[in-house]
Amino acid sequence: MSSLEINVLQKTLPGRFRLKGLGVVVSIAIAGIAIYALTHALKKVNFDEVLAIVERTSIGTLAVALTLVACSYLSLTAYDVLALRTIGRTEVPYRIAALASFTSYPIAHGIGAVALISPVIRYRIYSWNGLGAIDVANICFLTGLTFWLGNLTALGLSLSLAPGAISPMDYLPMELNRLLAAVLLLGVLGFVVWSWLSPRTLGTRRWPVRLPSGPMVLLQIAIGIFDLGAAALAMYVLIPANAHIGIFRLTAAFIAATLLGFASHTPAGLGVFDAAILIGLGGEDPEPLIAALLLFRLLYHFIPLVLALGLFGAVEGWRSLRGQRKP
Repeated sequence: MSSLEINVLQKTLPGRFRLKGLGVVVSIAIAGIAIYALTHALKKVNFDEVLAIVERTSIGTLAVALTLVACSYLSLTAYDVLALRTIGRTEVPYRIAALASFTSYPIAHGIGAVALISPVIRYRIYSWNGLGAIDVANICFLTGLTFWLGNLTALGLSLSLAPGAISPMDYLPMELNRLLAAVLLLGVLGFVVWSWLSPRTLGTRRWPVRLPSGPMVLLQIAIGIFDLGAAALAMYVLIPANAHIGIFRLTAAFIAATLLGFASHTPAGLGVFDAAILIGLGGEDPEPLIAALLLFRLLYHFIPLVLALGLFGAVEGWRSLRGQRKP
């Protein structure tokens, strides 16, 4: 790998898309508050009951949840495919886009430094197909755009249907949460209209970023919602029915917890995501929810992380051997 290109890649994305000092402060604050809240929530938990609920979870339920997780990760590959089409690199085959997506997301989120790790892994995959550091930086930006468009749209729709779902987290009355939902949906709609009117670009002459067209933005939103919906449904089926948690309430809390975990930069949102779920959905009997969280962590984070590490290591080893055999 060219040391010059990787330095450009590492410096460009974090420098362009984060206010570093403020980001660190916000991340530490979110993580600190979440750890405090999680510690408080776990004080009276009966962990024997949690393990008993885990053991009672049927194989069929686990199979359905795992299928939904697979659907979520499959939709993530479309993030890269859309990004490649937007920057005009349609010659890159789907298998390479899928490989870059499946290895970069679980590893980067598992480590926690998404803005640094994801571009490096993508560069290692895409550089063998002729993409440079700027191409990969654009792909990372566009996949991030798909993530945020899908999440904000899904959050707006969920809050419209269940405005009280995140009140335990934001301490706002349902009327203000409905207003927040309207603002989010109008913001996304405004971006769609703005993108539809004419081709748009961001960045500088040195690093131009071509934005997707209006129809492509709608496709981004649909894929983002599908990805998030599949992940939320995976957790929903793992929660015992006697917990009486509605799907729209869970979806709104799940999205808010996902965004807080992402903002904290902790590995896989560890502690932050869990605290947000427990605060948003927990009640006097948190054991079923904690059991579902443990199973969800296993299916959605741990197993994909192990598979991604093994796959990335195998690809790197094969390419290294292939390079040594070349005259």
